Amino acid sequence: MPTLPWATPNPAPSHTRSYVMASRFTLRSRRDVPRFLLNSLKAWRQVRSAPGVFGASLDAHPVSGVFLTLSAWEDRDALYEFAGTEPHRSVMETLRPTMRTATFTFWEVATDELPISWKDARRRLDEQAAADTVRGRATAADN
Repeated sequence: MPTLPWATPNPAPSHTRSYVMASRFTLRSRRDVPRFLLNSLKAWRQVRSAPGVFGASLDAHPVSGVFLTLSAWEDRDALYEFAGTEPHRSVMETLRPTMRTATFTFWEVATDELPISWKDARRRLDEQAAADTVRGRATAADN
């Protein structure tokens, strides 16, 4: 599946800040890929109409069982409101047992810098995963 391109449900106002989140999920087994993919598309449809989202993209690698998300929000509260709203909340609870690892990273950027590049997001995810390992934090999704 190719990368779903950056969608802009709500245009970001110029000269303000945006709260960005990138995530990487690695599945335990390739048998979990179809269920993960179908459920992640439910969340993708939801994010495209979520209040406070400035943009989002999904990068799926079903053969390797790795799925990445990238989104920019009005603020942290808008992101957390989305994460706690159905169907996203139930989707994540359903999929948690299928994940071997999950990495999340957050940062702020000027809205004029949107969309965020996947190269930047991957670099930040790699740095976060390394920092989590050094600190001894579990990145396993079931911890």
